[in-house]
Amino acid sequence: MALRGYCYVLLAAVLWGSLGPVAKYAFSQGVAPLEVAFWRCVIPFVPFAFQALRRGHSLRVQPGDRLAMAGFGFICIAAFYGVYQLAINEGGAALASVLMYTAPAWVALAAWACLGEGMSAAKLGAVAATLAGVACVSGLLGPEAGHGMSATPKAVLLGLLSGLTYAMYYIFGKGRLRHYPTPVLFLHGLPLGALLLLPFVDFSPKTPGAWAAIVTVSLLSTWGAYSAYYAGLRHLEATRAAVVATLEPVVAAVVAFLWWGERFTASGWLGAGLILGAVALVVWDGRRPRAAAREALEHG
Repeated sequence: MALRGYCYVLLAAVLWGSLGPVAKYAFSQGVAPLEVAFWRCVIPFVPFAFQALRRGHSLRVQPGDRLAMAGFGFICIAAFYGVYQLAINEGGAALASVLMYTAPAWVALAAWACLGEGMSAAKLGAVAATLAGVACVSGLLGPEAGHGMSATPKAVLLGLLSGLTYAMYYIFGKGRLRHYPTPVLFLHGLPLGALLLLPFVDFSPKTPGAWAAIVTVSLLSTWGAYSAYYAGLRHLEATRAAVVATLEPVVAAVVAFLWWGERFTASGWLGAGLILGAVALVVWDGRRPRAAAREALEHG
């Protein structure tokens, strides 16, 4: 059962990791980043609806949760989808994916500020490692420091914004929306995200290849990836699943290199390692209380 869980989460990481390179192909076919983000909101709606109805989930939102649900649609769908596509277009798939994984540092800060969670030494270390990683990816630290930015300021800013908006999945999930199943969250969030993105979308004529890329990003890298990840969670602890999911930027970097010739500098690789190390540190810190509780139970 554990092996099946690892396979599901690994599949999710591969599907998420392929999102950037495939989206970049859509851009090369003349599709604007925000149009890709728009279709990523529209196309997965049907499979998420089928999933929710097949499992018998109630689609009703409690009156007190409507504002939080609107915030989820605005920040986690419209803002995250839009900013992430812009980050891919500006800095490449590999850089965008790595900077998106600054999310755990944002989560630690936001959970401390908004949810009253403690700020442990490990979390502080993860935040520091993330900041150092971003500086290395940007070319401000590391072997190439002093020789100019290895990534444009705009690419770094968009990547960090994608990490910040991605981190809000956790904040909303731990807040008022924690009782809603994932398909129900997306059923309410996706239409709002599409409506918010629509005024900023310039629709363009699309080649069959462009449509294939859009459908791949929407079905495989969105609905398929989330479905595989949460299927894996039924067989694995969330912390173990989170560790496996950090293969996403590795997949993105490999595919982007093989397909688009994207490559990190030495500073970029150092920064990527620091950011992913920070993710592992946050996951490890989250496991310690549960491990201590299990040990206490086992020893009476």
